[in-house]
Amino acid sequence: MRPFEYAHPTTKEQAVALLASAWGDTEILAGGTDLLALMKDDIVRPKRVVDIKGIKELQGISYSASRGLRIGALVTLQELLDHPEARRYPALVAAAEGVRSPQIRNRGTVGGDLCQRPRCWYFRAGFGLLARDESGRSLVLEGDNRYHAILGTDGPAYFVNPSSLAPALIAYGARVRIFGPRGAREVPLEAFYRAPRSETEREYDLRSNELVTEVLIPPPTNLVSATYEVRQREALDWPLATASVALRMSGQRIESARVVLGHVAPVPWRSAEAERVLVGKTMSDALADEAARAAVAPAKPLSQNAYKIQLARVAVKRALVQAARGGAR
Repeated sequence: MRPFEYAHPTTKEQAVALLASAWGDTEILAGGTDLLALMKDDIVRPKRVVDIKGIKELQGISYSASRGLRIGALVTLQELLDHPEARRYPALVAAAEGVRSPQIRNRGTVGGDLCQRPRCWYFRAGFGLLARDESGRSLVLEGDNRYHAILGTDGPAYFVNPSSLAPALIAYGARVRIFGPRGAREVPLEAFYRAPRSETEREYDLRSNELVTEVLIPPPTNLVSATYEVRQREALDWPLATASVALRMSGQRIESARVVLGHVAPVPWRSAEAERVLVGKTMSDALADEAARAAVAPAKPLSQNAYKIQLARVAVKRALVQAARGGAR
C-alpha cells in the first residue's frame, strides 16, 4: 500500500473541503470493505483518505407515514436489517440479507454499497474500468466474460453493477441525497448510475468532491415487493443475477410496476418491457412468466455468459410470484 494522508472530519462541510476536484487524488472511507482492498491491490492510489465515520448527521434511520424511510449513508447493513421500520420494505431487507458475511454486514455501509466499484476481474487486476489492451481492444470481449453483462452490452463498459441494495431501492423509487461544494442535491437512484464511456469517468453521478449523505424511500402504500437472487453458492459471493420488483396494487389489479435487474448490466437495469406486460393485469404464474421473458428479451450476451439469460428470467419470475403471495405492505 502506498503512503497517504488521513483526514477525519466531523461535518459534511469539512469532508467536502478535504476532497479533491478531480478523481484519483482523494477517496472517501466509510466501512472500508471495498476501498482498502482497492488500495492494497494498487488499483486506486489516493494521496488523501477522508474518513467520514465521525459525521453524525450521516447516521441513523427514521420513518414517517408521509415521507417514508430515511437511511443515513453511514448506516451499516446490519443496522438496516435490525431496524423495525425497514421491515416495511421486504425487497430491501431480502437484498441486505443476501450479503452473507457477518463481517461485511457489520462494517459495510448503505452508502458504500451504492458506491462500490465493479467486481470485474480485469478492473481488479489493474487493466482499467473499461478493460482495454494497449491497442484499444476490449479484454472482456476477447477474454473470459462468464460473469459480465448481458444487458447494456453495446459497450464500451461490460462489467456488472455490484450493488446489493440498488435494485431494490430503485424498485421502491428511492432518491439519493448528495452534498458538495455547491450544497445539497437529490437525484433518483435510477439516474444515479451510468455506464462510463472513458477511463476518467466513474460509474455514478457523483463528483470527486461530493459525498452521498442519505437515501430516501417513499412510503410503501399498497405495494407488494420482493427480491430474488440466483447465486453460485450460499456463502459470501456476489449473485449471478438478481431481480427486485415492487407492484402497486388496486385490489387484485396491478396499477403500476417496477422491475429492476441486478448483476446483469453496467447499471441496475430497469425493465420497461416487463413492466408493460404487468400493468393493468392480475398476477398469476403465467403472467409472471410472460413478464420474465419480456425482461430478458433485449439481452445480448457475450461469448461465455448466455446462461445468465435463463438465470435472470427465473429471478424475475420468482420475485414476482413471491411479491404477489406476500400481500400488500
